[in-house]
Amino acid sequence: MLTLEDKLELYELNARYVDAIDDCDWHALASIFTHDAVFEVVDLVTMNGLSEIKYFMAHEGRHPLAHLITNTHFSVSSEKIEMRSRGIFPIDNSTKAAGHRVFYGSYYDSVIKLKEGWRINHRIFSAIRIGTKN
Repeated sequence: MLTLEDKLELYELNARYVDAIDDCDWHALASIFTHDAVFEVVDLVTMNGLSEIKYFMAHEGRHPLAHLITNTHFSVSSEKIEMRSRGIFPIDNSTKAAGHRVFYGSYYDSVIKLKEGWRINHRIFSAIRIGTKN
């Protein structure tokens, strides 16, 4: 059972993730993911461990101009606690003829509560639609 306080802390966890990505603050990811976290971007990349997540975000990722996570839901079972959210973010590809790309998708997270607070230990991002705007 998740308490109201737990749910608020998990909403905050998602907000800190968005801030870290949008601000390119890769050190902040240590307060979001466990050291052995797995982050899968379906059909693109699987990052194993915090160091790979930080490296990918800093060197390979295309960073959003404005990142939003909404519609967060929780599922609790005897095995794990899961959080599901929707994400939308434009990515600046202004050097390409296509203009800006807008990603819509879902985050599927397995979360764990440590003494330091809630952390994501497995995140999957699955794009639902990818659109362009010129």
